[in-house]
This record gives sequence, structure tokens and C-alpha cells, in this order.
Amino acid sequence: MPVCMGCLNEIPASDSVCKVCGFDNSEKQSAPLLPYGTVLNNKYVVARDLDTNGESTHYLGYDKTNGNVISIREFLPMGLFERGEDETKLYVTPQDRESYTQAMDDFVHYYETLNTLTDKAAMINILDMFTENNTAYVIEESDDWISFTEYVDHKGGHLEWDAARPLFMPIITLIENIHKLGIGHYAISPSNLYVTAAGKLKLGGFSTENERKRGTMLKSQLYGGCAAPEQYLDDQALDVATDIYGLTATLFYALTGNLPLNAKEREKDSRLLISNNTVKRLPPHVVAALANGLQMKSEARISDFDELRAQLSVSSTVQAIQDEISRTASMTPIQKEIEGTKSKVNPTIVGLVATLVSLLIFAAIGLFWLPTNPLMGLFTNGSTVPATLAAPTEDWTGPVMADYTGKKLEDVKASYQGTVKVDADGAFSDTVPKGCVISQEPQAGVPITDSGAESMLYVLISKGPELIELPNVVDKSYTAAAEELTNLGFVVLQEVEYSNTVADGKVIEIKGHKAADKIESGSEIIIKVSLGKEKTSSSSN
Repeated sequence: MPVCMGCLNEIPASDSVCKVCGFDNSEKQSAPLLPYGTVLNNKYVVARDLDTNGESTHYLGYDKTNGNVISIREFLPMGLFERGEDETKLYVTPQDRESYTQAMDDFVHYYETLNTLTDKAAMINILDMFTENNTAYVIEESDDWISFTEYVDHKGGHLEWDAARPLFMPIITLIENIHKLGIGHYAISPSNLYVTAAGKLKLGGFSTENERKRGTMLKSQLYGGCAAPEQYLDDQALDVATDIYGLTATLFYALTGNLPLNAKEREKDSRLLISNNTVKRLPPHVVAALANGLQMKSEARISDFDELRAQLSVSSTVQAIQDEISRTASMTPIQKEIEGTKSKVNPTIVGLVATLVSLLIFAAIGLFWLPTNPLMGLFTNGSTVPATLAAPTEDWTGPVMADYTGKKLEDVKASYQGTVKVDADGAFSDTVPKGCVISQEPQAGVPITDSGAESMLYVLISKGPELIELPNVVDKSYTAAAEELTNLGFVVLQEVEYSNTVADGKVIEIKGHKAADKIESGSEIIIKVSLGKEKTSSSSN
């Protein structure tokens, strides 16, 4: 029974349209792609194309000797060859022969080098390589994986650090080992990552350096938000720092649900867009590592993989501070008072120091965090993934989208020529005034291809600072009260005093506030904790 060229499921010989995937098997695969059913190396059958870049084309296929599904990568350097309809052999003109031969040699050498890796657990494995039809082929494994973007979407739009860490650490090791071979990936992005049934990440999308930068003989494919600034410069040398940028940008996407802005846009404003809520739920050392891995100048960026691992781990100094905070939080107020007498450190000061340490981490790396909705863009055209996510960037000479962030909605509507769509829910913001734009889709600098009313601008409008109702924590233990308030986004400090009515270790009040008061998220809250009844000299005799 024949198989569908769209999904490789068996279909009746009398049917041309697959009932599983809807693919029309009566149509031809247009040149210069290989015709459907082409057999390579006497065993690999070519089906539909999966993706194409300036260097190669990726096909779905199967091994007719064992029936296994595979993927086939064909060296196909656009503009350097000719192939007619229904033909398999490539023809190269004399004027392109030298460039074609050099590019093909680079392609073969790259995959031969890549195939010498001893540990390939975190990459899509290479099964076979050969030359045929005046070109080269790489056969890769294929399985029922899901794309990383789909995986993140299933997880609610972003991952927590504890979930992302075990996924990404093997990828860091893989890229490190690839660079030890003298080659790089230079296209690490959500589009080139896949999640296996066992919950492991696999990296694909390999191409030579010729394909991953401007100014070479090939038409480059760069992934917006993940391509480093140096990849946009003509024939610029790429190195470890280039892949660290892409890897960190992909991790940024995993943790926030958004990619960083395109490197060309970040030349105008290099700040990272991340919501206050996201900053609060991520460990400070992880936020610092993201910022250092996404520095615009390669010399200022994290320079090697050992450093990246170290920055993604809690340093001994930060760990000691966190341990001290955890230790004092678990002590009773009396124990804290005794400890305070020994060390001459007031518990309130400890809390302030902890807060300042986190702030200093951010200040030291020169970041200014602008609030935005991590899911901004997901509502565009009803899509669950931003339309700009990992889309290859191309040169554009036409009009581009203006920057409307921070502007009043009425001013945006007055100046924008197309239709302005407003997210009905809006979002709280500590820095963007109420009624002004927090973020937009398309982002500033994105090419405008529609005109008039057909040109859509989606904006997220600030509702001003978020006000949260204080819970009643009176008579609760300090630990329980602090946890409840911290989970609501407040910075919790404490003061202790004697009380004739509130038991030792229980909360007397929230200083200056009462239950049901509404105050801004992120505000400092001082909890007064009872030391019990004060012992007098007469009562002690």
C-alpha cells in the first residue's frame, strides 16, 4: 500500500488526499526540490519538504529497508545551481563552480566533524552521509517529538527555573563540545529545539557558518531575537560568545514566554523587556546570567560555557545570604533577639540588606527592566505563539512600525494610520503611567506590509500600579504571615515588641495598615511580631 508524502501514513491506492493529514498526493513537489518518492542511496525515500534555508533543504522521508521514519537534509545552496522540474541531478554553471564546490566542501566537512561527537544524546543524531546527484546528503533520525514552542505553550506559556534547568544544562554541554571541535551552531532558538517523550531536549537545525552570518556566498538565515548582533554584520567572525547569546535568548524565552527584541532593534535600546512578576519569581543569579549572556558587545558577554554554568548556579556569597535569610526566618522572635544581641544586627536590617543585595545585583549589571505582559502577542490573530517568534529576518527597505511604548492610547490612535486593537484586560505596571502603552505587536522596527485599515497594531495598556488587598495575618505565626505576604508580591520586614494580648511569636499587626487595605504590589510591609509579655523584676522573683 502506498504512503502519504505528507505524513508517511499508509493510504489506499485509490485515494490521493490523505484522510490523516489532508495532504494531496496528486500534486508535485516543485523544482528545485526533489520529486516525491525519489530514492537516494538505494534506500531513502524522499517525501515533503520540512524547511529550506540558503544552504540546504530538509525533507521528511523513510528508510525503505526497515520502514523507519527519517529526515533528509540535501545541500541546496540557493542561487548557485539549477535543477529542472522532475529532475534529481543539480547542474552548476562554470561561473558558480568554484563557489559551489567550496560551499559543498564546507557543508560536508561540517557534518563529518559534527558526527565525530562521542555524546550525541542532546542532538538530533546523524545516521548516514553520502554524495549523489552532484550534491551531498545527511540522513538524520526522526521521532514523534514536539517542538519546544509547543512544549512551552503546554506548560502555560513559560517554564519555572527548576523545570528549565535540567532541560538546558545538557544543551550547554553539547554546544561546548561542538565548539571544542572547532565549529559552532549559531542558530540556537526555540525553532531548533525539540522535546522527546522522555522529557529531554534535542537540538537540530545545524548549518555551516556560511549560513549563519551576513556577507557570505549563501543567503543567510538568522533567527530574530536569538541571532547575536555580530551575525548581522558582513562576514563577521563568530565564536563561543555568539552561541552563548542564542542559548541565553532561548532560555530567556523559556522563562518569560517572549524572545528578546531583534538585535538590530536592541542597537537603539538594549534594555530587556521583562515583567516585574517574572523578575520576582526568578532567582536573582539567573536574571543576572540572562542579562550577561545577552550583552550587545560580544566582549562584554559571558565568554565561555564554564562561566555560563557558574552564573546560572547560586554563587557561594549569594547562597550564604539566602541561607542566612532562611535561617532567621525559621527562628522565633526571641531567638532572633538573642542572635541580634550577639551579632549587634537588627532583624529589620537583615531584611533590608537582603533586599538591597537583590537590587545591587541588578544595578551592577546595568539593567533597566521595563514591565510588559509576558504573553503579549499571543492573542495576535488568535495564535498561541507570537507571529514574530523565531522568524528568519530579511533585509527590508520599506516602512517599519513606529515605537508607541509609553505613549497615551489616544495619541497612538491619532497618529497610527491603520487599526489599533487594544487588549481588553490591560496589565498593571509600576513604571508605565495608567492609560499608556506597555508593549505592542508588531514591535517597533518590524516591516509594515499592509496599508490603511488592513494594518493592525495590537497594544497592551497600563492599568497603573497593581493594588493588592492585604490579608488578615494578626495572630498568625511570623513564618506563615511572611510567606502569605511574600506570595502576594510584598517585601516583608519585621519588628518585634512585647505584648500583653498577643502570644509569643504571633503577629500583632501590619505596621501602618489593617486587613483589606489596598496597596501597591512590591511595597515593603513591616510585620510587628510579639515577644510575649514583658518580664518584670517582680515577676521573676
